[in-house]
Amino acid sequence: MIRLLLADDQALVRGAMAALLDLETDLTVVAEVGRGDEVVEAARTRAADVALLDVQMPGLDGIAAARLLREAVPGCRVLMVTTFGRAGYLRQAMAAGAGGFVVKDTPARQLADAVRRVHQGLIVVDPALAAQSLTHGDSPLTDRETDVLRAARTGGTVADIAHELRLSDGTVRNHLSAAIGKTGARTRAEAARLATDNGWLLT
Repeated sequence: MIRLLLADDQALVRGAMAALLDLETDLTVVAEVGRGDEVVEAARTRAADVALLDVQMPGLDGIAAARLLREAVPGCRVLMVTTFGRAGYLRQAMAAGAGGFVVKDTPARQLADAVRRVHQGLIVVDPALAAQSLTHGDSPLTDRETDVLRAARTGGTVADIAHELRLSDGTVRNHLSAAIGKTGARTRAEAARLATDNGWLLT
């Protein structure tokens, strides 16, 4: 019996996934959490074999949770199951130690099969995402440009961003201009959206 941990901040999605996976004779859901910072403790105390993690969760995102899980509970394998099918997320998830990455609309039978394959130590990646990841390189943004774009997602003014990051207004404008140019965007809002879609702004 493969023991599963489900981590997703949407209770309805989590419950539906648990119900579907529990129908499989060789799979059992032993823990469900709604926050990324609850993953490691749940995996440890419930002796989970495979953790199914969403990318975006409160407390800690799924990719950071996967990284911690690999260090704290190395015997627990990770399958990312997310709405956000983005190449940048895929690359970061695999670098964090995930054994697989599939989207939430994956049919139940395929999801169960992905769990089994990840449990066996195989790599499972959504084919469309795998193809997409080949066309997107690593982030072209510097660390500071990434910080500025991440702060810009809230829609604050240049002064707000400067205050948050303890930079001058001019420095923020320079970083925003550089980020807009590197992403091929027309505005900082578009640059932030493109960078988010490519998985470049995950913490």
